[in-house]
Amino acid sequence: MEDVDLQALTTKLDLLIQRVEQLKAQNRQLLTSEKAWREERAHLIEKNEMARHKVESMISRLKALEQD
Repeated sequence: MEDVDLQALTTKLDLLIQRVEQLKAQNRQLLTSEKAWREERAHLIEKNEMARHKVESMISRLKALEQD
């Protein structure tokens, strides 16, 4: 293999390694973002359940008042 070919291959390998590192960093960032979104989703589901229970409780109390 000539020096020029070897140099071209080395350059391409360096670029490939650099791209792999960029993709690894991007993947870590996406995983962190996904974790945050999942936590927020769980929190919102919990808040929604609490609100639903409160509304159901108010409806029950109003029905009880109607019957009196």
